[in-house]
Amino acid sequence: MEEQNRKAMKDRALLEQINSLKQEDETLYKILALDVWALAKTMDEFQPGFWNAFMENREKALKKFMQEVVKPKPSVDTKRPPFLR
Repeated sequence: MEEQNRKAMKDRALLEQINSLKQEDETLYKILALDVWALAKTMDEFQPGFWNAFMENREKALKKFMQEVVKPKPSVDTKRPPFLR
């Protein structure tokens, strides 16, 4: 019975750590998004049209990234060892 309680406590502690990491990751993502927005907004004040150009470049980069991710992988010769493929 005591061992089950210890295991339950360890599981609970692990879940708390995972949840904490998820929250920290989400917070970091929000901070980075805010930083990018603030930088682009500031640049737009100094160079009108910067925000529009930034968003166009972002869209192009995203499309290029998606093409690379979706691109079919070349066929792999399974007879050769992995380090020679």
